[in-house]
Amino acid sequence: MIQLNYNIEAERGRLQLTKEELAAQLRITSKTYLSYVRGDTAIPSDILLKMSQLFHCTTDYLLGLSDTQDGT
Repeated sequence: MIQLNYNIEAERGRLQLTKEELAAQLRITSKTYLSYVRGDTAIPSDILLKMSQLFHCTTDYLLGLSDTQDGT
């Protein structure tokens, strides 16, 4: 079952970054980024940490394990 990573897309939109711009900041291809967001491929921990730092939120929030950005 595919799990979409809605919070990652929401944060990308909040920062007004295109998929291509975010992928470039993460040093991955836009195709790889889309694979992560769709849940087709697990997000490597180093990329997840970069996203967390860029978006100023927890990794749990990005993965949908928490409803709040600070993890509470």
